[in-house]
Amino acid sequence: MAAEHLDVIIVGAGLSGIGMACHLTHTCPDKRFVVLEKRAAIGGTWDLFRYPGIRSDSDMFTFGYKFRPWNELQVLAGGDSIREYIRETAEEFRITDKIRFNTATESADWSSEDKRWTVSTTDVATGIQKVYTCNFLVGCTGYYNYESGYLPEFPGVQNFKGTCIHPQHWPTDLDYAGKKVVVIGSGATAVTLVPAMADTAGHVTMLQRSPSYVFSVPGHDRISEILGKVLPQKWVYNMARKRNIVMQRWIYKAAKRWPEKTRKVLLNGVSKKLDDQGNMKHFTPSYNPWDERLCAVPDADLFEAINKGKASVVTDHIDTFTEKGIRLKSGQELQADIIITATGLQMQMLGGMQLSLDGEPCPLNEQMTYKAVMMQNVPNMAWILGYTNAPWTLKADMASLYICRLLKHMDETGKQVAVPVDKHGHAEKDSIMGSLQSGYVQRANGILPRQGRALPWRILNNYELDSVLLLKESLEDGILTFDPSATTKQAADQAA
Repeated sequence: MAAEHLDVIIVGAGLSGIGMACHLTHTCPDKRFVVLEKRAAIGGTWDLFRYPGIRSDSDMFTFGYKFRPWNELQVLAGGDSIREYIRETAEEFRITDKIRFNTATESADWSSEDKRWTVSTTDVATGIQKVYTCNFLVGCTGYYNYESGYLPEFPGVQNFKGTCIHPQHWPTDLDYAGKKVVVIGSGATAVTLVPAMADTAGHVTMLQRSPSYVFSVPGHDRISEILGKVLPQKWVYNMARKRNIVMQRWIYKAAKRWPEKTRKVLLNGVSKKLDDQGNMKHFTPSYNPWDERLCAVPDADLFEAINKGKASVVTDHIDTFTEKGIRLKSGQELQADIIITATGLQMQMLGGMQLSLDGEPCPLNEQMTYKAVMMQNVPNMAWILGYTNAPWTLKADMASLYICRLLKHMDETGKQVAVPVDKHGHAEKDSIMGSLQSGYVQRANGILPRQGRALPWRILNNYELDSVLLLKESLEDGILTFDPSATTKQAADQAA
């Protein structure tokens, strides 16, 4: 059977993939494209994760798409609401019919001679293989491994007689009513699970090796609610979005410029929410704010559960699992009916798709990213990665718009190929995650692409500067090379 040919193939039907498809539909209506999705449903992360209380860790006015307002007043929305928002967006922009569900993208090979990608896929349900070709390939799979989360090798875990689960694979029939629950972890998943389970469980203990920064945000946007009574909904949304972007950027900049003052503000905020100041030791990190991501909780729900005695926090290291729970290095034993290992995620590039150029493997960890959207020496390919220090979708929207700009420019100028080439040796050892010290980032350093010492090879994570770099600067910058006469490999060798 002949391969089906498209102008563009988008891999992934999550928040980024649906956003990219919507931008492409609006900006480049003549482009023929499909979205390849391994799962059987739209939503990506928000369809995969189903643990109690799952929600966004960014406010929805900035986490939602710029082109489709989030009109609810809940600040940190639940997973069900976000999943429905993405699904409705796909329906509204007529994207759903272009999604090929249950399609695992195995590999993609670029042909310099044919100037196109050959994408090999497998039907998850039937095992039938199918090949597509396309002029331009866009990866929208995020950077997490959907098959399995990160699980350390806990000593004695086989001895535990209760139930042990990872939040990434939450059993739909789990009954934790009246049970003693221990949640291992201190990140966004853990601080979400603890208050969500506390009212039903007998008691929930959050066991952490070290504290994280946790701060409370209003669960309901009262300002927008009041403004909505006298102003058009679109105005209210735009005002809330601009207000929250400015606030988020200010907090991040303050943390980097005045870390000690920012630390003091964050810790004072926690102190005001805790009845027992003895618990402050569990919320006083040893690192500076934004060396790792901050954890937001709505209406101080985590602190409220602790104050009511329904939840507690223990900071210690695990010695071994026992039949009835976990024994700690201090000698204390935490009894548990259920242990939840909220120990993080595993990172994976392009959803595990293997990339090659003219039949030669292309290891991503040996390439730099160009404007954080394209890849050094890789023609006609882009990927969408959101911010790590701000709402994901702020960057995803801009990246999608940049890709559409590039596609239109190539059509208008009659170009068939665009490939970023480093002509001055900008490569450095830093990965695209830069100085972020989160465990999942450090574990994945060996598989992540590199970044360079200067633009456009350096990751900015700066909304204001990225807006200029992606949406206003000329596409013809002398680095993004159009229709190179040599093969991709020869061009890379010449640059080296």
